[in-house]
Amino acid sequence: MKWMQFFTPVESITWDEAEKLVAEHSQSDVVFLDVRQPSEYDDGHLPGAKLVPLGELDNRLDELVPDQPTVIY
Repeated sequence: MKWMQFFTPVESITWDEAEKLVAEHSQSDVVFLDVRQPSEYDDGHLPGAKLVPLGELDNRLDELVPDQPTVIY
């Protein structure tokens, strides 16, 4: 899968750590990428999170900026 080459492996973070990132950074600094299904996203997501369901990620990589830090959940 070509999308695997796009991301640099990193350690996992907790939900609390993700919420802290939201509070400390503007949306232009960090992308919060929600890869769940639209119904899950509608049930609740981080403010400003971008929805790209995992099954669509490979075809939508052009929507992401490679040099921008991205938190995927």
